[in-house]
Amino acid sequence: MATPHNSADQGAFGKVVLMPGDPLRARFTAQEFLENAELVNDVRGIQGYTGFYKGSRISVMASGMGMPSMGIYSYELFHEYDVDCILRIGSAGSMSEKVHVRDIVLGMGACTDSNYAHQYRLPATCAPIADFDLLKTAVEEGEKLGAVCRVGNLLSSDLFYDDDPDFAAKWAKMGVMAVEMEAAALYMNAARAGKKALAICTISDHLITGEALSSEERQLGFRQMIELALKTARHFA
Repeated sequence: MATPHNSADQGAFGKVVLMPGDPLRARFTAQEFLENAELVNDVRGIQGYTGFYKGSRISVMASGMGMPSMGIYSYELFHEYDVDCILRIGSAGSMSEKVHVRDIVLGMGACTDSNYAHQYRLPATCAPIADFDLLKTAVEEGEKLGAVCRVGNLLSSDLFYDDDPDFAAKWAKMGVMAVEMEAAALYMNAARAGKKALAICTISDHLITGEALSSEERQLGFRQMIELALKTARHFA
């Protein structure tokens, strides 16, 4: 059944969906990596495609920016379209001296400053985590690719421009590797639905050193991340 945000027919999505934030990156992924990719949703410009990767039926659809947007689209995919796995593919900013630009971060967990978990009326703090089988498979596929993959904690923040100049250092002292804006909501939606989720992020800039990738370098780095996500997705399609 179509939703206010998704016009796709039932069965239009594969069991596994890759979710970049940017609709243009969704289109790029479909055109460059999937065979026979078909546009199945374009409501509000949030493009969704379904095609085949090495014989496996896989979809890719944008999530938009931030946890409210990720919360909407991942919820509808899990609950209205019977998707089993969502892999976020996006960028992140390093907050660790051990995590460098071009590295790929696999988010084992996602700290957050968001109030997203309030809806569940829990009596204590929620710890959003990735699905272990997805994470283990991504680590193994990353080793085969020769990719530099770092596994650990992310920060999913509601703030892109944080007024606290020391926020990165405060999270880094707790071992948090990088900051992004969607993983925690995805992980909580997956947990509540009994589904699988994993955030795979390329480090595009470094909050401590100030180093940042150019547009061309981002494109090359993102290709490896997308390939890693697709190789992981095949195991669950």
